[in-house]
Amino acid sequence: MKFGPVPTAEARGGLLAHALTVDGRRLAKGHALSGDDLRQLQDQGVSEVVVARLDPDDVTEDDAAARIALALAADGISVAPPGTGRANLHAEASGVFLPDRSLIDAVNRIHPGITVATLAEYTSVEAHRMLATVKIIPLAVPGAAVAEAERVLSGGTALRLKRYRARGVGLVQTELPTIKATTLDKTRRILEGRLSPSGSILLREVRCPHDAGELARRLSDATADEELTIVFGASAVIDEADVVPDAIRRAGGEVRHLGMPVDPGNLLLLGQIGPRIVLGAPGCARSPIENGFDWVLTRLMADLQVGREEIVGLGVGGLLMEIATRPQAREDVVSVRASTPRVHALVLAAGRSSRMGGPNKLLARFGGEPLVRRTVETALASRACAVTVVTGHMADEIGAALEGTSARIVHNEDFAAGLSTSLRRGFAVASQDSDGVLVLLADQPLLTSADLDRMIEAFRPAGIGSIVLATDDGRRANPVILSSIFANAISTIEGDVGARAIVQSSGELVREVELGRAASLDVDTPDVMREAGGVWD
Repeated sequence: MKFGPVPTAEARGGLLAHALTVDGRRLAKGHALSGDDLRQLQDQGVSEVVVARLDPDDVTEDDAAARIALALAADGISVAPPGTGRANLHAEASGVFLPDRSLIDAVNRIHPGITVATLAEYTSVEAHRMLATVKIIPLAVPGAAVAEAERVLSGGTALRLKRYRARGVGLVQTELPTIKATTLDKTRRILEGRLSPSGSILLREVRCPHDAGELARRLSDATADEELTIVFGASAVIDEADVVPDAIRRAGGEVRHLGMPVDPGNLLLLGQIGPRIVLGAPGCARSPIENGFDWVLTRLMADLQVGREEIVGLGVGGLLMEIATRPQAREDVVSVRASTPRVHALVLAAGRSSRMGGPNKLLARFGGEPLVRRTVETALASRACAVTVVTGHMADEIGAALEGTSARIVHNEDFAAGLSTSLRRGFAVASQDSDGVLVLLADQPLLTSADLDRMIEAFRPAGIGSIVLATDDGRRANPVILSSIFANAISTIEGDVGARAIVQSSGELVREVELGRAASLDVDTPDVMREAGGVWD
């Protein structure tokens, strides 16, 4: 492939290296220039363009991406149509993702223009989640390199999805006078949420005194349909002679392993009574935040082998994010950060404005500027350390409206699958360099920088204030600040929802900041648009 600038008059048939606009018509990167294109460019005074000319053996970026992605596809993993040199692979069902590192590495070594990126090994995924992406860097790569990638991938299964299998589960919780019934109720709700991706259900929940004999009787009451019993002890298991392991042995079972090199999650117990697995859950599993219990549970639900050897091999990568509600934190989170927490503003601007009946509300003008720009400039003028914008629908137009601002733009190509996809995409970026993420809807024109600063002032990286909610006359609304500690929990949400479930399950951490009408007014309909002072060009 030959790449570089050429006189416009000599560029016919060349592939554009960069997008151009001709008489209001956008010519995308990779567009093959026609005679009409060149005449229009010359009429606009464009004397030179950067193009690529392919050699006979070259494969264009989209064709190369599609061929390699098809070679990667496997049972339960589908390939999306390519675009701009990228082809994505998605899960067709919920399960555990198992990439073959040696095959992926081998493909990435073939040619610098061919790249394959995947989720981490043993990632728990829901249906439609992106598992891997093939990205071709230049506009074309040699056909021989594409053929070599296909040959390498034909030698094994590079990507596997081990589907979850629904099963019956029992929950046994022991009680002491110091443990509240509301805590046990919350534990059940959170466990049911963890079981839902596999379609598994709780066949029974029982509560009993924190006594080995009482617990052994409850463990023995399981029916044949109960393949897994999960025990939440009122106090932590710290020895194989403790209450929970003692009860398992009294019920005729065995303790297969106690402890795991994953933190939070160290105090997990793996046992067995006949064919039934018994998990002694660590206290951190009462929180929805990812911990070692999740790692073991998801593998069991996918019928993957879990024993002593598998558990003790989880140490590398086993240092997870701290849980804000944990009674005894590893260290004082605030002390190892700057004295003033860093809050990164995340503006969600990917929606389709379906209730507006056609136009994109984010391009309506408020005070002479597009609504999305108004929101971003409000965030930029606040005490937020940085601003990231997630785009989706009409991404080019939204990007043009933000030209000249210092906001970072992240595109969510899966925006049509719902709000959660934009929140996941943006939070993963914004939480990397911050203590917390201020999540803003792009269609709230009454918000001011002072409003955002008041919320940031109330924020704390851990404990009370690790979630800050705006309210209108006491009613919870938007925006919201979430500690970066919640990054793993955010990564698991799906559908057209935000972080409501996380907020509801962490109610003791919430601080509220009264902002009045600014918190509840979002521009969803033409009537509200007019009420708020918005106009169309």
